[in-house]
Amino acid sequence: MKNSMALLGFVIVLASCGKAEPAFELAAYEQEVLEWRTGRLESLKDPLGYLNQVGLFWLEEGGSYRFGSDPDTDVRLPGNAAPVIGVFDVSADGVRMTAEADVDVCSEGQPVRNILILDDTTDSPVQITHRSFAWTVVKRDGRFAVRVRDFEHPFVASFGPLLYFPLDPSLRVKGTLHRYDEPRIADVGTVIEGLGYHPESPGTVKFDIGGQAFELEAYVSGERLFFVFGDATNRDETYGAGRFLYADAPGEDGPTVLDFNLAYSPPCAFNDFSTCPVASPRNRLSIRIEAGEKYDPALHYSADAAH
Repeated sequence: MKNSMALLGFVIVLASCGKAEPAFELAAYEQEVLEWRTGRLESLKDPLGYLNQVGLFWLEEGGSYRFGSDPDTDVRLPGNAAPVIGVFDVSADGVRMTAEADVDVCSEGQPVRNILILDDTTDSPVQITHRSFAWTVVKRDGRFAVRVRDFEHPFVASFGPLLYFPLDPSLRVKGTLHRYDEPRIADVGTVIEGLGYHPESPGTVKFDIGGQAFELEAYVSGERLFFVFGDATNRDETYGAGRFLYADAPGEDGPTVLDFNLAYSPPCAFNDFSTCPVASPRNRLSIRIEAGEKYDPALHYSADAAH
């Protein structure tokens, strides 16, 4: 890793109002980042991670969709699923599944034939399983889709390693949240044409890199701030639609830390079955942020390979 020997002995002391804060030990920081990277890969490979997704099928209200592995089905699953598993019927209430009598499908380990598949915006989303497959319903911008996973997907076992820029402590920067008079609902595009992402934004975080001032609009994510940002590395070394980053939500006084060494690729960098937001024009930085996760097209599973 670039300048690794220098990093191990380097200590940054931050000062605030004349009072020294605890020393920032770079050796410990480097270890924390390495552990974060290990956890990042493990979370991707988890059964509920993003790598085993093999299908995303948008359904229209009022429609009825036969599904299975048969080429003539409306929602086609990979070949090791049953030829016809059942039917999805879509209403304003959601997606109801009716399974064929001779096909084994389960919910929470129990056989099921007819069920309203509560979507991922509800308190108790439902997952249906069949052989090595599972599907859930996602709701985005008022639209329903069925997302399919394969728990035996070979892509998961062969995946990795993730690529990263060398750790750069200068890209762990202080920022200040400048709040809007009232929180706003942002209008952000996604990788799905016509589908929007509308998070609440408390304001913008302003920060300096190399003596230049920048700002990113922040989105609320539980107790943290969430950023979808782009930069000049999107052209050649990172995912073109931008990367994700989290930061601690500040108190009323506004300070936080943006650690670009923890920037990472969205799920859509790894398959065609995610609904990721893309960096808005206001969140595209003019400089290269050479920190965090890179993009490797060899680590992408395409829809063309799903059947």
